[in-house]
Amino acid sequence: MGFLRKASLSKPENEVGKTWPAIAMGFFVAFGGVLFGYDTGTISGIIVMPYWKTQFSTGFVDENGPNITTSQESAIVSILSAGTFFGALASPFLADYLGRRPGLIISTWVFNLGVILQTAATSIPLFLAGRFFAGFGVGLISALIPLYQSETAPKWIRGAIVGAYQLAITIGLLLAAVVDNATARRNDSGSYRIPIAVQFAWSLILLVGMILLPETPRYLIRANKMTKAAKALGRIRRLPADHPAIAEELHEIKASHDHEMRLGSSTSYLDCFRQPILKRQLTGCALQALQQLTGINFIFYYGTKYFEKSGVDNPFIVQMITSAINVVSTIPGLYATDKWGRRPLLLFGAIGMCISQFIVAMCGTLSSTQDANGIVQSTNKDGQKAAVAFVCIYIFFFASTWGPLAWVVTGEIFPLKTRAKSLSITTACNWLLNWAIAYSTPYLVNYGKGSANLQSKIFFVWFGACFLCIAFVYLFIYETKNLTLEEVDQLYEDVKFAPKSTSWRPTESWQQRASIAAQGAEKAEGENVENVEKTTEIA
Repeated sequence: MGFLRKASLSKPENEVGKTWPAIAMGFFVAFGGVLFGYDTGTISGIIVMPYWKTQFSTGFVDENGPNITTSQESAIVSILSAGTFFGALASPFLADYLGRRPGLIISTWVFNLGVILQTAATSIPLFLAGRFFAGFGVGLISALIPLYQSETAPKWIRGAIVGAYQLAITIGLLLAAVVDNATARRNDSGSYRIPIAVQFAWSLILLVGMILLPETPRYLIRANKMTKAAKALGRIRRLPADHPAIAEELHEIKASHDHEMRLGSSTSYLDCFRQPILKRQLTGCALQALQQLTGINFIFYYGTKYFEKSGVDNPFIVQMITSAINVVSTIPGLYATDKWGRRPLLLFGAIGMCISQFIVAMCGTLSSTQDANGIVQSTNKDGQKAAVAFVCIYIFFFASTWGPLAWVVTGEIFPLKTRAKSLSITTACNWLLNWAIAYSTPYLVNYGKGSANLQSKIFFVWFGACFLCIAFVYLFIYETKNLTLEEVDQLYEDVKFAPKSTSWRPTESWQQRASIAAQGAEKAEGENVENVEKTTEIA
């Protein structure tokens, strides 16, 4: 029993009120990740469906019949990421002026517009428009969900709650692979319209839930609505709005926010790149960019096509298996985030991904060849199987570490004053690199004029990025396990070198710091008055 108690994630004894409502809210809101994962995952199967290729072909024919060109494929896959980039940057205009909750409600309708256009499309232009608007909605959602979760979650399980967003993304990717596999052989428009239209169900679930959930207390404090903040926090904690514990928590949040506002009341995008926010902003942007450069979306955007060209007999089945591994591997990561901490888990994942990507690159390159027409042929079945196996091992390391933790860390390192804008920038960095990889990959991998024809050598690129991840974690990632968002602000003020953050513990609250500062100001004012009086006497 003692071992189980030590191994479990337990609520602190001094924490008043219920925590299950906040946990339930956080896990429900994470469902929005299904929209993200499903929408990014479904295109991998759609672009290799025979009916879709015939329907959307503009006259290009390859060795298998009608198809789309490399530039068209690149545009169709990557335009979703272009939409998400702009959606993420637009999210603060909803989050800061309307609220986190109304922002999520509006985002689902933007996403629905994109789904309608894609479902109705019979040619590339309308399909591209639908992909862009769906991406814009996903971009809004991808910035607002970690924001909502981090501002409502209890500190002792915040990592698991925000990380559940990544779990939902992986579930969306798996559902996309399953639905694509089920409809791929249909010889009608249902082959691609059914997978696309299914997204209405995910959107409706999130929409109905957000109508019922409360606004975050931290947003209401930022908006100077203390009474509403007390009611919202009381509802989350299942305590009366006038309970002393509610008042204490709200005053601590307000004291932290007031401290930030005294340093400067403006909250423009430029403020995110000024001290004292600059270090945190660059850390968040680099973390999200490196998450994409590890190569995960190459597997889920182009995996089906890559496995097909590598000589795998049923690439759809392999894509389903990799998606299932992605889901299952995320679950232990949610537990370890709050049990072991952010730094050791990210370091462990970076080392594992680095080794796996190097082995995939070596096995894939040495076990295949290419004829004069650019057709890839397998020369060693065992080598190809080893490459696929280490792709799965790589997915385990990513899904249990860098997948959820990029969202966890960026959701908790920013102060309330700039949190919405800072998160929107880091999320936009994620989507910018997502777009760059989606757009450039066909040119990097494919054979033909204007293409680099890297094939399996592309995994050497991901290996290099994973090697950079190791140094980045050691030098820049602060340990924020079991700290409130306000204590994280203190951590960044007190500790200048990331490795030293593991031993830091809060010794005073923001209210105490404000009180000491006020006393110091009064004392200094009194001394000034005394000095003036002495000067007058002498004169």
